[in-house]
Amino acid sequence: MFRITTKTAVGIGAASAALLAAPPAMAAVEAETGYVFNTFSFLFSGALVMWMAAGFAMLESGLVRSKNTATICLKNIALYSIAGILYYLVGYNLMYVDVGSFMGAISFLYNPSDAELALLGAEEATDAMVAAVVNNSYSVGSDWFFQMVFVATAASIVSGTVAERIKLWPFLIFVVVLTAIIYPIQGSWTWGGGWLSEMGFSDFAGSTIVHSVGGWAALTGAVILGARKGKYGPNGQVNPIPGANLPLATLGTFILWMGWFGFNGGSQLALGSAADATWMAIVFTNTNLAAAGGVVAAMLMTQIMYKKVDLTMALNGAIAGLVSITAGPDLTNHLMSIIIGGFGGVLVVIAIPLLDRLKIDDVVGAISAHLVAGIWGTLAVGIFGAGDIMVQIIGILAIGVFVVVTSSIVWLVLKYTVGIRANEEDEDMGLDSAELGLEAYPEFGRGSQRA
Repeated sequence: MFRITTKTAVGIGAASAALLAAPPAMAAVEAETGYVFNTFSFLFSGALVMWMAAGFAMLESGLVRSKNTATICLKNIALYSIAGILYYLVGYNLMYVDVGSFMGAISFLYNPSDAELALLGAEEATDAMVAAVVNNSYSVGSDWFFQMVFVATAASIVSGTVAERIKLWPFLIFVVVLTAIIYPIQGSWTWGGGWLSEMGFSDFAGSTIVHSVGGWAALTGAVILGARKGKYGPNGQVNPIPGANLPLATLGTFILWMGWFGFNGGSQLALGSAADATWMAIVFTNTNLAAAGGVVAAMLMTQIMYKKVDLTMALNGAIAGLVSITAGPDLTNHLMSIIIGGFGGVLVVIAIPLLDRLKIDDVVGAISAHLVAGIWGTLAVGIFGAGDIMVQIIGILAIGVFVVVTSSIVWLVLKYTVGIRANEEDEDMGLDSAELGLEAYPEFGRGSQRA
């Protein structure tokens, strides 16, 4: 039900030793203080990750054409809301409660623990009631909130890839299945203590478990959905379709960068000891350095390849650097984080045109930044960290196959029942007008962004 990392174990062990050595009264105070700090860490980090939803919305709305801006914004607020409800109804229990080899409990509704309910319902809390709650080291509700915003992140990755040509409601139906079933089951294999966890698979904050999962789902969606009209010519040429608002996309990237400190830092899973606080500081530092390395590497690569620096590649370089370090931000050698993030930036510049050659239309570059960089980051744990490279490969392949198969089934069922692609007239008009009956920029006129 709860992910325990090496760092957390060290912190808990140190705290336990201190508690045993201290007088009973002091021990009780220290235990409750640790509970408060751990719970606060989950809540504050979760709020930062929730802010990433705004980052995805701004990034994607900046990289689509103006005639699809309102639709992409609606998709992002809708998918975040759906993820929250479905993870409350079934997802959390499926991922963390009574996990066997394959998945957790098929039961409805997350609920506070019995000890928490007893404490909150008492007219006067006893020491025993407080001790029963504190014994868990954190509030169950804070853990649910922190895990919920992660599943919303995975769904956000899909949104940008299939933008500008997918129908709204079929997309949201896919989000229901992704957040209620696909994501929680594969998450139970690792963070839930399932079979991959028992093998020793290591993914600190989700390069594979979150980002590659979203990337695989996005890839299958892009392949089954097809490219936007006019993206690829009959002779294989790639026709650029520029986004409407690069400053907005840049703002979205900075918001994501900021939210990532909660994403990776909160995955330390504790803030109740000096060791925990020190590890969290290391994670913050590595996260920032990896993103910076990704930006610089992407800039250098585009200068070499195209003789000009590409802003959108630099933005995706930042995201690729962040995704790359997410599996192992707990490195004490900070230089390694720059190398890991920098190589992620190189990969994203190579992968985006490669996907275009394969005629896989990824509007925002999410497959390259999240899937490709996520695979690299997970492998990097086995190269630079303490992970076993073969176990890392097994985890990448197992999760990849599971997500590709299940996502493909859902996409195909939707395609041949309700349909997933907007018709040509609606695509030409723009999904804002066709599906929502409004425009994000009603005074723009009829320029190239509307063609």
